[in-house]
Amino acid sequence: MITVDGSFGEGGGQILRTSLALAAITGQSVTIENIRLKRPKPGLRPQHLTGALAVAEICGAQLEGAEVDSIRLTFRPGRIKPGNYEFDVSKARASAGSVNLVLQTILWPLAFADKDSRVTIRGGTHVPFAPTFDYVDDVFLPAVADMGLRCHYSMSQAGYYPAGGGEVKIEIPAAKKLTPISITELERPCHIELTSAVSNLPTSIADRQLKTACARLRAMDLQFESRLAQYPSPGPGTVVFISLTAASSFAEQQARGTARAAFQSLGAIGKRAEKVAEEACDELEAYLASHMALDKHLADQLIIPIALADGLSRFTTCEITQHTLTNIAVVEQFLPVRFEVSGSLGQPGMVERLF
Repeated sequence: MITVDGSFGEGGGQILRTSLALAAITGQSVTIENIRLKRPKPGLRPQHLTGALAVAEICGAQLEGAEVDSIRLTFRPGRIKPGNYEFDVSKARASAGSVNLVLQTILWPLAFADKDSRVTIRGGTHVPFAPTFDYVDDVFLPAVADMGLRCHYSMSQAGYYPAGGGEVKIEIPAAKKLTPISITELERPCHIELTSAVSNLPTSIADRQLKTACARLRAMDLQFESRLAQYPSPGPGTVVFISLTAASSFAEQQARGTARAAFQSLGAIGKRAEKVAEEACDELEAYLASHMALDKHLADQLIIPIALADGLSRFTTCEITQHTLTNIAVVEQFLPVRFEVSGSLGQPGMVERLF
């Protein structure tokens, strides 16, 4: 039994998700204590509970403490079973909890099953403090495709806070192995795509978001493509999403891996459309000033596949976050790998898997 302190480091739900995913893959039982203890609402929220129940269903695990608000969870995994699955965050409690945080919990166990799987997840697709559908589709999944896992991912409808009601589907192939990556340079020119989307709101809001973002990108002397979108959804919402893919040098292409990043901002009651656009553009500008390869969120999300890959990997990121450092510490409790991080917390740096 491995015991993980859920209040360690960043102290958020990522500790739970990483622990459960790796417990399922390795077959090691785990107890996570002090789950999200320092957060305003400690313990398991509906999206965390849905993720725990989902991975338990996938591998026939025994669970203790699996209820909303629980601060301690024990997970005893069985054998991973590929198949067709459906999960709904609102079943635990009416919620717009993130479908993509549930996806993070089940993706790697199913990727290491012996057959392909298909999964439907219902809940929030565009909610605060979580990757949006756009981010997973345009950045995260292409990054793991570079490593050998090529998933097909689609959104039937968007789900915003507080209504939720979104739905995504993903096809996860059985991965024979993952290939290591080396992504250390941000080569120019970059391919940039800008999306301004609304649901159940006037298109003039999307127009204002797009106009503001386009002006900022031109001021940065960037070439880009832009589009307006209307996402079907049971509730209202807006999003500005900017994705970037950089050209790779010959050396980087040989080692596999492409510099990728994305920046998103969500609308909210009382938040002007121009503010939504400015927030996403501010993050893009800070990323470009760092001259590093990956954004800070992708850096965190690639720790598990890098640890599971067949060989050594490295990448640079615009910011070393506590989230990334915490995720590394959890991974090292489950797998015989070691990471080295160069750079100060909150500053650009490099992450390397040494063995």
